[in-house]
Order: sequence, then C-alpha cells, then structure tokens
Amino acid sequence: MSYEFFISKRYMRAKRKQVFVSIITLMSILGITLGVAALIIVLAVMNGFEEDLRTKILGMRSHIEVTTDMTGPMKNYQNVREQIEQIPGVVATTPFIYTQAMMRSGSGVTGLIIRGLDTQSALKVFNLGKIREGALEHINGLPPDIQKKSADDHAGLDGMMIGREMARNLGISLYDSITIISASGGIATPMGMVPRMQQFLVVGIFESGFYEYDSSLAFISLAASQKFTQMGDAVTGIDIVVNDIYKADVISRKIQSQLGFPFWTRDWMQMNKNLFSALKLEKVVMFIILSLIVLVAAFNIISALIMTVMEKNKDIAILKTMGATSASIMKVFIYQGLIVGMIGTFFGCAGGLAVALNLQKITLFVEKIFNFQILPGDVYYLSELPSKVNYSDVGIIVLGTLVICFLSTIYPSLRASKLDPAETLRYE
Repeated sequence: MSYEFFISKRYMRAKRKQVFVSIITLMSILGITLGVAALIIVLAVMNGFEEDLRTKILGMRSHIEVTTDMTGPMKNYQNVREQIEQIPGVVATTPFIYTQAMMRSGSGVTGLIIRGLDTQSALKVFNLGKIREGALEHINGLPPDIQKKSADDHAGLDGMMIGREMARNLGISLYDSITIISASGGIATPMGMVPRMQQFLVVGIFESGFYEYDSSLAFISLAASQKFTQMGDAVTGIDIVVNDIYKADVISRKIQSQLGFPFWTRDWMQMNKNLFSALKLEKVVMFIILSLIVLVAAFNIISALIMTVMEKNKDIAILKTMGATSASIMKVFIYQGLIVGMIGTFFGCAGGLAVALNLQKITLFVEKIFNFQILPGDVYYLSELPSKVNYSDVGIIVLGTLVICFLSTIYPSLRASKLDPAETLRYE
C-alpha cells in the first residue's frame, strides 16, 4: 500500500472539528449512490419496454409483409408463397386478409380490424398470446360436441376470435353472436346502397397483453374473410417470419428484387420505425437527465476536497518538507475523491441491480399495499412494468461515474500540490 493511499484513508476518518466535511462527503456518497441506482433502474425499464413492445408487436405482426402495390388484392398467392419460401432466411409464410369493419352487439357498437388467416400456417408466423377461452382452430368450425351446447340459431355461423378488452368493453361472452358491418362497399337495393352485414359466432377470446390489439383486433378464417370481403380466391398479402429479426430489412430487399412489380415489401422496422425511434430518443434523454444527479454529487466531492485541503494545509506543508512531491500530494486527494466515488458507485450499482432484477415483484407488492394499478392497460400500451438489465449499460454507467468523480478531484488536488510549505509554516 502506497503512503498516498494510506493518508487518503486517514483523511476519510474525520475528527470532531471536521464533522461538517464528513457530512458533505457522506452526501456525496449518497448522491452518487442515488444517481447510479436511478440510471440503472430507469435504463432497465426503458430496455424492458422496448423488448416487451418488440415481442408483442412481432407476436401479432410478422417480420415482413408482402402486398401488391395499389393494384388490388393479391391473386395466385400460392405461387408467390412458394417463391418467397425459397429465399434464404425465410422460416414460414402465411396469407392474410386485412379489412376494417364495425361490430354490433347487444351492448353497443365499436370499430374493429379483421384479419382473415389460415390456421394451418398462421401459428408458425403469429403468437396470439394467451387464449383465455375457446381455441383458434374453432374459427374454421366448431367441433360436434361444442355445437350441441351452442344455441340452434347459431348453427352455420362463421367463427370469430376477439380480444379480451373488446369482449369486456362490449359484454361479449364465448359463443355469443355478433353482427359485423363492412366499412367498404355495399349491396345495391331498391332503397340504395346498403352496407354488407354478416353474423359471426365468438369462438375464442385472446389476450396479447397489448391493449391496442386486445381492444380492436379480431380473427376469422381465410375462407370466411374472402366471402365477407367478396375477394374470391385472392388475399390482401403474405406475412413472413425470418430466422433473424435484425436481418429482416436485408431479406425484405431480396424478396422485393425477386418478386418485382407490382409487389411491395415492408419489414417490421419500417412498420414501427417511429415507435422505436421515440423509445431510443427517450432512453438517451433520460440518461442525460439522470446523469445530472451524479454531476451534483461530483460538485459535493469538489466542495469536500477543497475544505479538506484548507483543513490540512499544515499537514501538506510538513509532507512537502519531508520530501513529498507535488505529484504525491495530488495523488492523496485524487485517491480520496475516487474512494468516495467507488463507494457510492458500488452501493448504487448493487441497489440499482437489486431493484431492476426484481422490479415486477416490487410493483406487484406496491399495487397490493396501495390498491392501485401502476400501468392501467387502457391508458398505456402495456399492463405490466417490464425490466431488462443490459450489462453493457451498467458498465457505461459505472465507468462514466468514476470518470466524473476523477475529474472532480483534479482542481482541489492541483490546489493542494501548489501549496508553498514555507508560507504555510512561517508563523507556526
């Protein structure tokens, strides 16, 4: 152990007349602890939000979407699927039909998005989350044993799976009948154009955990959607899942070049560009804002070291007369500032990781005690507070904090090293 480090440790133990300096030092440690912990927790929450949103969005949406470029429905889609599946990186494909409509039930009317899908291939591309009631396969037709339980007037109705929030808002239960009103086109009658209407039977209720989907999305079979939209044997497009989501843009360009006009491809990054760009910007802004806590603590370190230098003028002068160099005097106070920084960083890192890794348990505990929901699903995109610790972020926080603490020691240590021992000891 060098004598500079030994002296730094001795200066950390304040005497009775230096209690005020010790209080400032303690406040510096607490400030750094809070700053580091807040940075780790907030960035973990931001990372969790981003990953959870990406997982849920990609669960309900494909990695790549192929449609026709303003030329109407996609015909001969089976041949297009065969071409796409031969491209390296493509894992699975499924056709889909997308349309908007109005839903009318006994409790009210609401708008919804209907996606017609092929149940045989759709589950290789989509993840509908939790199926609370019924089954996705029932949109093709109810099994005989369940048909006996449903009402006789529901026989022959096409099946539909709706989100849990939609079912809750409209008071819809499993095996209830609902009326769907087409938002486009209509039927010509002597009274004029009448919107197309068709009854469906609710055969399943899903919960994706994403309020926007659970409250406005419904699934029907591909055949039922072709009949409802009068598209014949055509589809809106083809959904594709790839083996690496971060190479979706490269694979999308390959598909585009192979299919050519009139096909148009979009990857998940293009479809959700604004959302993920906003999340990254918020993450950077929060990092900058919370770093100010560490900077405030660094100013406390400067104040504590300057007061220590003023208190230890005689000690510094005696050390210089005994042969201590200016560099050694600087080291004494640099070590003292770094000790404060390392202690605060250690406790902040430990506390931040402890909270970030157990955040969901902590939020559930707080919700039970105070009887309120931190993230109401009808207000926010998510109903749970997610958390994901990115250890590279933790490393940057720790390194950045220690650099700030080091920089805060330079001025006081320079001031101490330039002290003239003759001037200080003249009247002693």
